[in-house]
Amino acid sequence: MTTTRTGPTKPTRFPGERSMLAGILIDSMGTGMYVPFTLLFLDRVTHLPLAAIGAVLTIAGLAGMASLPLSGWAIDRFGARRMLFVGYTVRGLGFAAYPLATSMPVFVVIAVLTAVSASAAPAVQQALTGELTSGGDRDRFLTLGRAWRNGGLGAGGLLAGLIIAVAGDSGFLIAGWLNAASFLGAAVLMHRIPRGAAPTRSVAKPIGYREVLRDRPFLGLTAANFLVSMGYSALSVLLPVYAVLSLGAPPWLIGVLFGVNTALCAFAGVPVGRLAQRHGRRTRVAALGAAVFGASFLGFALLGVLHPGTPWVAAAALLVLTAGYTVGELLHSPPAGALSVAAAPELARGRYLATYQLSWSLSTAVAPSLLTGLLAVDDRLPWLALAVLVPAGGALLIALERRLPADAVSPEGSPKAKRAAAAELAAA
Repeated sequence: MTTTRTGPTKPTRFPGERSMLAGILIDSMGTGMYVPFTLLFLDRVTHLPLAAIGAVLTIAGLAGMASLPLSGWAIDRFGARRMLFVGYTVRGLGFAAYPLATSMPVFVVIAVLTAVSASAAPAVQQALTGELTSGGDRDRFLTLGRAWRNGGLGAGGLLAGLIIAVAGDSGFLIAGWLNAASFLGAAVLMHRIPRGAAPTRSVAKPIGYREVLRDRPFLGLTAANFLVSMGYSALSVLLPVYAVLSLGAPPWLIGVLFGVNTALCAFAGVPVGRLAQRHGRRTRVAALGAAVFGASFLGFALLGVLHPGTPWVAAAALLVLTAGYTVGELLHSPPAGALSVAAAPELARGRYLATYQLSWSLSTAVAPSLLTGLLAVDDRLPWLALAVLVPAGGALLIALERRLPADAVSPEGSPKAKRAAAAELAAA
């Protein structure tokens, strides 16, 4: 009788992996320099009224969401690598041109173009990852990429703060130009990444959005992600107002809480991802992350019930709960992303992932009004709502396990897949 060993296999790196990670890091550093200062940056460089800037950004965001189906078609038609290069280039030129947007029509054009390319970026990035990786290596790379992205966002925010502190209002312009340079630099790195394997087109006609809409398990996966992604908005939309106005925490604590989240994502993402990957089932690990999210939201609501006696007690509790929130994020994000990539048919990966990305875009659009509306009724109500919605998304993931492709739920190379392969060999 032959014994089959199923020990851990050494992860394999794909050609161009370092260049792709470098592009993620450079891109995220530029984004980190811009995002915290968005309205201030646009106010300083365009000299347009803040109300008009806000209205244009809303229009641009809606345009970005509406363009996702077209982006999915373009990924399938022209390839993810080429579309990632185009997206980086458009955003780089867009941010370089913002100082010229001193009239409303020019500002609208630049804002819409950059928003459309930014909305497509996650789907393009995941599609390229799907072309270049498979099995457990896909989870490994998505975990690693998320860690590098968070590290870049944190470093970019710190660098922008330093530049603005030294250069004053001119620092906003410098930060904008550096952001443009980061996108153009990432575009250059795309040429060092090989093209992914072209799918074998063995069907009579290409897969269109009609077929995507008929794929009920994938639509269920998208719906589950919409519910869970509502929780991702809590850190930026809900927590700052709740901590300062409801709990009396000092305003500077918000920066510390964001720093804790970013640092944990950057430094703990890879070890947590490796630990979670040993479980094998992406659905279960992602659902566990959603459950941890829910527990942290209950904790935030409980703080509103207990009303800590001093701001320092509230600050300590907020730090602990933010760390717990981040653990949920680390557990959910990589397997959920890998699950969406693996569940998408190769011939229409762009269309499928663009559809999946709509769940993120829709939650980003819905969460601010929903959470602030509930907050106006009772400051604990939005946390309780999230404590229900987010774990419900995790439960839906588990319910979909048997309807999703088996290799998407348990990637090749995972302990579960290895045990199944060993059993087949023993039976033979």
